[in-house]
Amino acid sequence: MPIPEDVTGDEIDKDVRQELQSLPKTLAEDVAKNLVMVARLIDEDPEGAYGYSRVALRLASRVAAVREAAGFAAYASQKYSEALAEFRAARRMTGNVELWPVMADCERGLGRPEKALDMAGAPEVHKLDKAAQVEMRLVAAGARRDLGQLDAAIVTLQSPELASNSVQPWTARLRYAYADALLAAERKGEAREWFAKAVEADRDGSTDASDRLAELDGVEFVDVLDEDAVKDEPAESDDDAQS
Repeated sequence: MPIPEDVTGDEIDKDVRQELQSLPKTLAEDVAKNLVMVARLIDEDPEGAYGYSRVALRLASRVAAVREAAGFAAYASQKYSEALAEFRAARRMTGNVELWPVMADCERGLGRPEKALDMAGAPEVHKLDKAAQVEMRLVAAGARRDLGQLDAAIVTLQSPELASNSVQPWTARLRYAYADALLAAERKGEAREWFAKAVEADRDGSTDASDRLAELDGVEFVDVLDEDAVKDEPAESDDDAQS
């Protein structure tokens, strides 16, 4: 796949670069460039990122960082079975548990919420850092909702992290998930309160909490470029034009 001229491969994380040192220099450079493209495209063009990840995988399947990148690209493309296989491979290579939450979410994607809940209660969770533990809580709550257990999902999200006034990288998403679960349980007043709290914490616009809050408040946004809306407007009469 084509690599833009501005991509050198030096943009990758230093830990990944260190992993690639086990490869011949030219091969390492090619793999690095493909990994840069995965990172560049994964949010806006998951299928494109997936394509570059497959190239990197063909070149260096024995490098854990490559397997992990391939897993995230497959995950972003909703290829959950493939993503899970890559995450498992990366975990076998490194022994790390940091991928545990996203592996559990792959189980959800495969229609196995019970398996995700089993993983949420596994000893590996205690080895996760705080951010990953919050992520695991979000996955577990999602699994409860998959099973139609709305009250259990709400309880799962209730935690010291949710109650804290401190804003952390996960705060907006945690508050948003809690608000969404409350709304699904028809607890509209509480949902509005938590969507508002999510807006306060969402400094980089990672959620659509502000839109959800506006929707609950009955605010409607009109696209001024909407051709249908323009057509529905009454035509200006000659009298109006002359006034």
